[in-house]
Amino acid sequence: MTATAEESAPEGDSTTKAPSWQGRRGEPTRFVLLRHGQTALSVERRYSGQGDPELTDEGRRQARAAAQRVVREDGIAAIVTSPLRRARATAEEVGALTGIDVVDHPGLIENDFGDWEGLTFTEASARDPELHRAWLSDITVPAPGGESFAQVAKRIAETKAELLEKYSGQTVVLVSHVTPIKTLLQDALGVGPELLFRLHLDLASVSIAEFFDDGGSVVRLVNDAAHWRD
Repeated sequence: MTATAEESAPEGDSTTKAPSWQGRRGEPTRFVLLRHGQTALSVERRYSGQGDPELTDEGRRQARAAAQRVVREDGIAAIVTSPLRRARATAEEVGALTGIDVVDHPGLIENDFGDWEGLTFTEASARDPELHRAWLSDITVPAPGGESFAQVAKRIAETKAELLEKYSGQTVVLVSHVTPIKTLLQDALGVGPELLFRLHLDLASVSIAEFFDDGGSVVRLVNDAAHWRD
């Protein structure tokens, strides 16, 4: 029988942590990535960036169900959220179950869709057909009056570095939006920007990514929304 990594650790040596399958030792920083619940704009599938709609009644139900799912994760040390109301209200549901204070972080805010805020995909495409096509194929192209995905990626990289330093080796719930969560998953997977356009994230969904001190990372869960769909 082949011994597992845990079985191979020196007996009685409490200071030695068995390596992961990638050979890493030490505790990773675990980000539990929670997307906010439903808003009126998400019902109509409209671009919802740095505008500030509230959760609908259904969104609040989704947030409560998501909080019950999130607190199944062991050792939650902090809850950090985008300051926008839809994210903050979702985060507060987790805070109510854990007793942990919710901390705002502007770095977790959604992409700024500029003049496309509140428009549907079809409406934005009809308004600016060439720009919209370019935006969908080039992450350096910003929405009119807004941000590019490359700009969001830079902001998220800075936010990630700050959070990894502050919460090293701990489990942190990050409540945010589609673009920041996808960007963190892209980073953890080490893949290209195509993920931004090909990965679907449901409302009030949970994803989990872990980051190690040596720069390694692993994604353990993507788009779990079964808690509110049951």
